[in-house]
Amino acid sequence: MGVSMAAARTWVERWEQQQQRYAVDREERFTVISDVVEHICAGRTRPLLLDLGCGPGSLSARLARRLPGAEIVAVDMDPVLLELGRTHHGDAARYVDAVIGENGWTDALGLDRGPDAAVSTTALHYLPAPVLLETYRSLAALLRPGGALVNGDHFPAAEGPCSHLTAHVGRRRAERTGDHRHDDWESWWRDAAADPELTDLFERRERCRPASGGDGANHHLPLDRHTELLRQAGFSHVAPVWQVGDSRVLVALKD
Repeated sequence: MGVSMAAARTWVERWEQQQQRYAVDREERFTVISDVVEHICAGRTRPLLLDLGCGPGSLSARLARRLPGAEIVAVDMDPVLLELGRTHHGDAARYVDAVIGENGWTDALGLDRGPDAAVSTTALHYLPAPVLLETYRSLAALLRPGGALVNGDHFPAAEGPCSHLTAHVGRRRAERTGDHRHDDWESWWRDAAADPELTDLFERRERCRPASGGDGANHHLPLDRHTELLRQAGFSHVAPVWQVGDSRVLVALKD
């Protein structure tokens, strides 16, 4: 039995609210990612977009509104979030269950051509550097020539005074603009797990969760390390295009 539209709407709306605690200027970050994708896809009648770590479809839904002719493939490993996305944002994307970074994960996507862009937001930082490098290599091989990887996340500066300053600026910005009346990460998952409509999905989630990593892992490699890994993976041009504190949108272009 699937999740009802009413339940999916409730949990996706609460997800949106709790995520605002963690991504500084989250909506502006989404808008910047969409700006970049729109520019990369200019003149293409049906661009193909890949949403990495899509969760319940937050970024896919925004991209679908900005580029209504795009084909979007949204990938995640969490059965709870995927089902919420399929139900609430079903028209935005085709949702795929796959573990990003595992051997052969791109085969599960069922793509018949190279994507114009791969996007992600607050989703890849749990990958350790060696897995991230292989993921970047897979994406560099997958994207069409001229395609882009557009990643919004926290990319701190290298260790030192500047790293502490960027983190401080981001925290202060979040304090001024954030709304902390809503769920945090732990309360969202606790309350969702208590919803009878989601019981089967949470049982499946427990069976498929990796033995290590997952929710608790948080690597947040510095910006220069991401840049190094992206260049090693075959992206010739790498640059941040937006920043508030250490929250950035990092773009990597394929020749």
